[in-house]
Amino acid sequence: MSSVTIRDVKKRYGAMQVLHGVDLEIRDREFVVLVGPSGCGKSTLLRMIAGLESVSSGDIIIGDKVVNDVPAKSRDIAMVFQNYALYPHMSVYENMSFSLRLRRQAKEVIDRKVREAAEILNLGKFLDRSPRQLSGGQRQRVAMGRALVRDPQVFLFDEPLSNLDAKLRVVMRTEIKALHQRLQTTSVYVTHDQIEAMTMADRIVVMNGGKIEQIGSPLELYDTPANLFVAGFIGSPSMNFIEGVLGRDAGGAFVELPGGVRLAVPTMASGVAGQKVVFGARPEHCALAKGDAGVAVQVEVVEPTGANIQVYTKLAGTPFCAIFAERHEFKPGQTIRLDFPADKIHLFDVETGARL
Repeated sequence: MSSVTIRDVKKRYGAMQVLHGVDLEIRDREFVVLVGPSGCGKSTLLRMIAGLESVSSGDIIIGDKVVNDVPAKSRDIAMVFQNYALYPHMSVYENMSFSLRLRRQAKEVIDRKVREAAEILNLGKFLDRSPRQLSGGQRQRVAMGRALVRDPQVFLFDEPLSNLDAKLRVVMRTEIKALHQRLQTTSVYVTHDQIEAMTMADRIVVMNGGKIEQIGSPLELYDTPANLFVAGFIGSPSMNFIEGVLGRDAGGAFVELPGGVRLAVPTMASGVAGQKVVFGARPEHCALAKGDAGVAVQVEVVEPTGANIQVYTKLAGTPFCAIFAERHEFKPGQTIRLDFPADKIHLFDVETGARL
């Protein structure tokens, strides 16, 4: 196993710059997820670690060796792609053993490694089958097994669950996390799905426009997003945002929203009175107010999910989502009152988007 160090890495295609000086330290045995919208540069960065893309400037270091000019086959990494890329004319056993046979390893070694990987991935009874006889999840496990038998320094995953249905994605992400906990191999995983990132990662790297916006544990990013982009990207449904003006008085800090709505905010929040800010509140941190307390909103759409109820309203003229774990018989057109615990409120600077 090895660490992966990315030092001021830039990538250009002609005049177009895709990565703008990325710095990242992936620790030995760590599971790091690169997440962000399409086109943010996460897959390009992964392919550069793999040696499938060249580095325009900067260094990529695996272990203690700079690998910028080392070909992919010599980097001792294994990659699992979005497309399973299995050989249709080969059995599961032959697919998993292919790279070892290319290296001319002994038959006994190949057999041992394939069967060990098959046992870990619950593929033992499928070794004689062809890929067309397997389900999507089983095919992805074969692709993982093909990487596993190589016993690499680093595992790379490029959106491996994108082609699976929703239920199977949940199963497979649990299997991948369990596999990492068992093997403790340094792993870098790319996805655009923030739920995958939150549930699987030791640390998440949020990327946007070829830059890193924030690095941290899943709960660090959820509880203290560095800026508006991270706050809106992490969490589902995403955080509610409303522009307002910061105020301070003897009672503490507050934000005044359009229509004269005034809400208390954390007193430790930075910023000066009169500053334009963005008020942020996660849907799951809203509460029903008692009596005449709170802020009145009108229900527009109700979406029961079973585990909770998502209610779409408008607050200060802005669409606003609230989630309740308790079951309520809300109806469109009904007026309800919402309360927001001050310690769950987020404030951001309008101009920079930075957290206050």
